[in-house]
Amino acid sequence: MTMDVRLLRIDSRLLHGQVTTNWAKAIKVNRILIVSDRVASDVTRKTLLTQAAPPGIRTHIITVDKMIRLYHDLRFNVLKPMILVEDPVDARRVVQGGIKVDSINIGAISFDTTRIMVTDAIAVNVADVEAFKWLHGQGIKLDVRKVSNDSSKNLWKSLSEKGLV
Repeated sequence: MTMDVRLLRIDSRLLHGQVTTNWAKAIKVNRILIVSDRVASDVTRKTLLTQAAPPGIRTHIITVDKMIRLYHDLRFNVLKPMILVEDPVDARRVVQGGIKVDSINIGAISFDTTRIMVTDAIAVNVADVEAFKWLHGQGIKLDVRKVSNDSSKNLWKSLSEKGLV
């Protein structure tokens, strides 16, 4: 038996109000795992994100490699985590490491000069599209929802409509 990953979410904001007030309660997690090599090495971001954690749910900030090790370690099979990553490339790395999910929730991916908008809250670059192609090829649903009670939208459809896949 392995840990019961309740949600793998891509959101460049990582931990914020929607995650703390809606998702964590709706999916009944007992841990929030922020998985990012960049954040794990940034003391300021780690401090701010840890402070944003909802009361009663322990939050840890770890590297992608550490997440993969924990997932395969039977001592952690009691965890029911929500895994938060900043971008599709990290989501792909997590899944390639053996973490099993049927779908990935995409909240928001911030726009910058290397990205194009594909929905009102999701911008992608070439590396993101390649990661999404790989994830879709694994049969993983790409579910766009800001909060749990929003209607689900399929990111693959949006990527297709933009001619990116």
